[in-house]
Amino acid sequence: MRQEPFVQNESRQSAKEPSLFLLSPWLSRDSRLTAGFSGREGGVSSAPWDSLNIGLHVGDAADAVIANRKRLTDKIGWPFEAWTCAEQVHGNRVAQITADERGRGREALSDAINDCDAIMTNVPGVLLASFYADCVPLYFYAPSSGAVALAHAGWRGTVKKIAEETVQAMKQAYGTEPEELLAAIGPSIGSCCYEVDGAVITEVDRVLSELRLEEADKNACMRLKSNGKADLNLKEINRQIMIKAGILPSRIELTNWCTGCRTDLFFSHRTEGGRTGRMASWIGIRER
Repeated sequence: MRQEPFVQNESRQSAKEPSLFLLSPWLSRDSRLTAGFSGREGGVSSAPWDSLNIGLHVGDAADAVIANRKRLTDKIGWPFEAWTCAEQVHGNRVAQITADERGRGREALSDAINDCDAIMTNVPGVLLASFYADCVPLYFYAPSSGAVALAHAGWRGTVKKIAEETVQAMKQAYGTEPEELLAAIGPSIGSCCYEVDGAVITEVDRVLSELRLEEADKNACMRLKSNGKADLNLKEINRQIMIKAGILPSRIELTNWCTGCRTDLFFSHRTEGGRTGRMASWIGIRER
């Protein structure tokens, strides 16, 4: 098994502190960089969102969610005013975040960046965040320019190639060449827990055909079963899309964590029957 890039924070002293999974291979590159993924422990939300629910859109009390977000930012040493997020719609639109938009969505859904599932910035002091409970968090970092991005890839966003859209948007906005990008694929549901059928199989098969993968790589992305269903590996599909978009395979970090298997550590929409909390991915470059 490959070495896990998302490492649970060892400095957590008590159950009252947020459980965080830090993107360790990146953090040593630049002391100003922060990137990681939240767990489900160490917050104030009550069941069924217990306890570190980061999502305002799942029925939890807003004051509890805001308190949880503040716990996360405090733990990583950032001001809560930097927290910037979007209203995710399972699409593939990429929004560029400017200094004027810093802090959008941190306390209210109505204030979030509208209708997009990827956000990017080259502004130091902006903390990008997005939300998950099985979908795939995608991270992008251009060390030379300091540009960063996050993308939220459920199966719909995956087949719409949100990973490729983000790579292209970063090139257009910041001049970032794909081969200079670092990318990471974070904790999300694995093929062990994600069985699909019908239209999902059809759409995924279309994308896999467009990618023109070798048969072994195609089977690693989706394994058809005798019952007419398939085990789907969204992490690997997004990795293949990243590679086809020009990111070097050696520059892509890939998690081993499955949110469906580890509901002691993560929220899982599928495993927990749809009523649960949300984790956050985050990335940002501190101001000098």
